[in-house]
Amino acid sequence: MRQNPSFTLASEEGVKRLIREHPWMTIVSMTDAAGLVASHYPVLLDEDASGIELLTHVGRPDEVVHELGRHEVMAIVQGPHGYISPGWYDANPAVPTWNFVTAHLYGTPEVLGADENLRVLEALVDHFEDPMPEPRRMRGTAENSAYADRIATGTVGLRIPITRFVAKNKMSQNRPAETVDRIIAELEGDGPYANPALAGEMRRTHEALRAARA
Repeated sequence: MRQNPSFTLASEEGVKRLIREHPWMTIVSMTDAAGLVASHYPVLLDEDASGIELLTHVGRPDEVVHELGRHEVMAIVQGPHGYISPGWYDANPAVPTWNFVTAHLYGTPEVLGADENLRVLEALVDHFEDPMPEPRRMRGTAENSAYADRIATGTVGLRIPITRFVAKNKMSQNRPAETVDRIIAELEGDGPYANPALAGEMRRTHEALRAARA
């Protein structure tokens, strides 16, 4: 991903927030047998790790297809993104653009044993079920627990310690404040490119910029 100093997201905490809020990732491997391979899985942050460590699982035989544990992988996380019309700027000539926040994270996966894989699966289920009015736990009943033990054999748990990342947060930082306000208003409106999530990300970015300048 080509970097631009105006849009670089260098903060480890900023990347962690992105992962927490958007835990569906694309995992890309360059394999000896099949060349480039990509799969898509939910991930959790290991909140006890000192750096960025991802916890996830893959369904068999993805661990073989990706040759997991043999090579570095790239995990891609994508936040809010959307089209920005030049009509939202001013009367001067301009071209359209796309605002987005994303990170490419690199590390070599560690394949987990059966017991730790079960713990990761249970943590994933709990994380996504917690907001539900009646959460369904992996070990909520004896029947659920037995079923989970059976299907867990078809999965492989992973820990991916991230050794480096490249992240970009492009939110019209190169535009004057009045233009930014117009873009946010359009994104919060009811037009064809309305995008409240992107508007919220722009507000967060520009409020942080204003606080840093103060």
